[in-house]
Amino acid sequence: MQIERRRFDADSHVLEPGDWITPYADPGVRGRLRDAVGFFDRATADALVAARPAGSNKGDRVRARLGGAGYKAFGAFDPTERSEALDLLGIDAQLVFSTFAPNQFLTSRDLDVVYGGARAHNRALVEFCSADPRLLAVGLVPFHDPGRAGEEVEAALAMGCGSVLVSASARESGRAPSHPDYDRVWGRLNDADAPFMLHVGAAGPLLPSGYVDNGRPRPTDFLGGGENIRSKDYVGIAKWPEILLATLAFDGVFERFPSLRCGCAEQGAEFVVTFLRKLDHAQRMFQKTEPDLSALPQLASDYIRQRVKFTPFPGEDVGWIIDQIGAEMVLFSSDFPHLEGGRDPEAKFEAAMVDVSDADRERFYSGNFAELMGSAFVAA
Repeated sequence: MQIERRRFDADSHVLEPGDWITPYADPGVRGRLRDAVGFFDRATADALVAARPAGSNKGDRVRARLGGAGYKAFGAFDPTERSEALDLLGIDAQLVFSTFAPNQFLTSRDLDVVYGGARAHNRALVEFCSADPRLLAVGLVPFHDPGRAGEEVEAALAMGCGSVLVSASARESGRAPSHPDYDRVWGRLNDADAPFMLHVGAAGPLLPSGYVDNGRPRPTDFLGGGENIRSKDYVGIAKWPEILLATLAFDGVFERFPSLRCGCAEQGAEFVVTFLRKLDHAQRMFQKTEPDLSALPQLASDYIRQRVKFTPFPGEDVGWIIDQIGAEMVLFSSDFPHLEGGRDPEAKFEAAMVDVSDADRERFYSGNFAELMGSAFVAA
């Protein structure tokens, strides 16, 4: 028997046409964006858009995307189609990330391009989501410059983003995301009761480039989605969220901003079981030489338990994760319309939750998402 439940999706994407953000860029930046979308040039991306099937088989196209239809998926880039796709999939709210657009500006050495591109990106994403209250835009806030990052988080929230994706590897600015210079970012999110998001790919490469050169042909990326993940990337996929979240906990950011929350998307959740233990071990081991650790009023792992939620990959043992760390930290996600979500992610999640209670299932599919999104979230 089909169980009626609300489904709040913590990870979906737009597959952008080639000129998707260009009309939203300010005139001084518009001509300086990179002429590239992911692995394709704009002409190739636009050709894929033009070649999509007609809408008469939209139900089949929604279900086919779960096997990897990409640009051909119904709702991949057209907001009207996306709303219909949510109806067909039974999704009641959905966080929406971009896919390729950040490649047009995020690696530029010109900060005007980085932040002008981010502003255009956020405008485009907000407009995509504007016609359907179930669609919640995830704006992008580059951390290259703390002052401009603060301005960008203000602008993103003001224009209607429900949350912001941070690119905070410390590589761009040479400062930790816990540095006081970034307090404006965390403080604004805290005051707005809005979460920040982490997502695979946002912090940069998962592997040093040398690990790719092993004297053998490079394996095909069988997933083919937005992140170009292979086996060794997958093994290291939790590296950046572990380091960033540990930094925010150890350096007191979560303590200073008691409403600050985070969603960690498309980086799995099984790693969280050992990550929490590792945090406690590090806090005990180094508190004598790092007084800030002993000054924390609670365990670093408790900040993560209370403030951060994670999306398991389909195929991970969600029931085991819940048994180990509780049901409060895991979120349902589809990765629509990317391939990584699998052919039927809900079926895989259900198969792994045979012994999970109805109350904990409700937390997984909707309750935890509502907690993450905060007081401004009203389910459509």
